[in-house]
Amino acid sequence: MDRTRLQHLLTHERAEAERRCPRSKEAYARAGHLFGRVPMTWMNKTAGPFPRYLDTARGARVTDIDGHEYIDFCLGDTGAMAGHSPAPVAEAVQRRFAEQGGATAMLPTEDAEWVGAELTRRFGLARWSFSLTATDANRWAIRLARAVTGRPKILVNSYSYHGSVDESLIVVGPDGHGVARPGNVGAPCDVTLTSRVAEFNDLQQLERELAHGDVAAVLMEPALTNIGIVLPEPGYLAGVRALTRQYGTLLINDETHTLSAGPGGCTAAWDLEPDLLTVGKAIGGGIPAGAYGLSAELADRLLGRDDLDLVDMGGVGGTLAGNALSVAAMRATLEHVLTDEAFGRMAKLAERFEAGVQAGIDAHALPWSVSRLGARTEYRFASPAPRTGTASEAAGDAELEDFLHIYLANRGILLTPFHNMALMCPDTTEADVDTHTGLFAAALAELAG
Repeated sequence: MDRTRLQHLLTHERAEAERRCPRSKEAYARAGHLFGRVPMTWMNKTAGPFPRYLDTARGARVTDIDGHEYIDFCLGDTGAMAGHSPAPVAEAVQRRFAEQGGATAMLPTEDAEWVGAELTRRFGLARWSFSLTATDANRWAIRLARAVTGRPKILVNSYSYHGSVDESLIVVGPDGHGVARPGNVGAPCDVTLTSRVAEFNDLQQLERELAHGDVAAVLMEPALTNIGIVLPEPGYLAGVRALTRQYGTLLINDETHTLSAGPGGCTAAWDLEPDLLTVGKAIGGGIPAGAYGLSAELADRLLGRDDLDLVDMGGVGGTLAGNALSVAAMRATLEHVLTDEAFGRMAKLAERFEAGVQAGIDAHALPWSVSRLGARTEYRFASPAPRTGTASEAAGDAELEDFLHIYLANRGILLTPFHNMALMCPDTTEADVDTHTGLFAAALAELAG
């Protein structure tokens, strides 16, 4: 690739973004009271010189304050997998908050049991509790795992994603052993004191770490997502389950992103048998929500422990967790929006997206790859597709990624800003997918010169 040409094209597209979005530029310049000038610092992950500011969002479309409409394949990095403001969720939230009231009365609602039963139907775990984020669900699952096993450490896969959980910010170093993930902010202690790490798709490395006998739980995504999609090789997940059982270690599946595999995520699609499962973002239809599920055996063991304070200061809850508003949103999302039928349509659209990207790659004989996980598709600057998180991280090309993202954004398409991920929602159309296919081909032609 001609890097000089790439730099020239990126400079041109950044200038075009400034020209097209003067109101967003002005709003960003005025935001002096915000840390990093944005409500959350990751909003600065943008290919342009400033983020585009949101005006409206409906279904698979968003508009910015400069009046530009975008086909949204980012969908809130999974948080809006149900589409933006789906009508059943909006109606349920309006009814609960404005008509019934009591969004956070610290009292249960009957909706909660309905949601728990539906999550059991989808994922198979027998008992459920709620949070406001998947990060919190992971934190609480970790505490429960430590309590029931009496072991201190948590094992994760290198470059897996589990939110801001301290124990997860560890990667495999050059010598094959764990080191702190680069950029970890304010770590409370050396992460190797709390965590172990193994490469995804590497059962030998996993067994080496489990053999120490100090791992309470393996916390993993059944497929890596936030470093680019890394799919499990045949027999890998079965091997993980066998090894965790052999070494007395619990298995926690984090399905927050891998929910794209189907209505029950990878756990249902691939007949997995975790001891605990965490999920968040998408199940609330845009309202903050998360959940963790436990097997009946594990739940009974925990509830039978008189020494564990699971009611007051046990570290497994928060005042707003399980509030009536978020539970109402979860019920509406699961009952009416992210249905089994919707996932089938979304997966077919993702297949179409994947084929379009592959056609563009083939047309230029690029050493790239494209992977799909149900309704989620991702292209990587490596071929074959990376098989570990570390390899996927090494395949990154920030300059090339920025060009593709801003080129598409300037022409009305949003991808997830952290990587080249596209997600389908119930409102995504074949025409939306085909628009990306055409623009992706045009971007590659620009790069080819």
